[in-house]
Amino acid sequence: MLDRAGVNAGQKILITGASGGVGLAAVQLATVLGAHVTGICSPAKADVVREAGAKGVLARDDVPPFEVFDAVIDLVAGPAWATLIDALKPGGHYAVAGAIAGPMIKADLRRIYLRDITIHGCTYQSPQVFAALVEKLQDGQVKPLISKTYPLKDIRKAQEDFMSKRYPGKLVLIPGKAGDGA
Repeated sequence: MLDRAGVNAGQKILITGASGGVGLAAVQLATVLGAHVTGICSPAKADVVREAGAKGVLARDDVPPFEVFDAVIDLVAGPAWATLIDALKPGGHYAVAGAIAGPMIKADLRRIYLRDITIHGCTYQSPQVFAALVEKLQDGQVKPLISKTYPLKDIRKAQEDFMSKRYPGKLVLIPGKAGDGA
């Protein structure tokens, strides 16, 4: 998403869903690139997002300030979509790879074409981008946050915890060995 949006040093970037696994990775990667990151998350997870590198954190239900961003990295979509488009500077980039708040949005196309906004749907990355990500993981520049692990047999509990949105980062299911009941 960052590559597609052309994120680089000195830019102001807004990241929705900043406390989730992908959101925290985006915060870390944008910070490594030298961008000034503002994350959107629940207040209970704000410290984790700051620790990942965000200079600013907005509460998930707050409207972004009258600040303009070079790029919006959106993992949430939903009703806030129009506000996110309005938070972009003319010529800005909106990259989306999630719609956990809802896939249906209301758009005023004039806010896009009159301000020359570029929209990127992001489900694919080039092998070069993936290789660069792996290198950053191996170098310790990006550190995934795993909040909790579960044996596979506790998948129901893992799903309940995921839906509760209490945990930042990732929840991981661990497959069991043959014969252990998992």
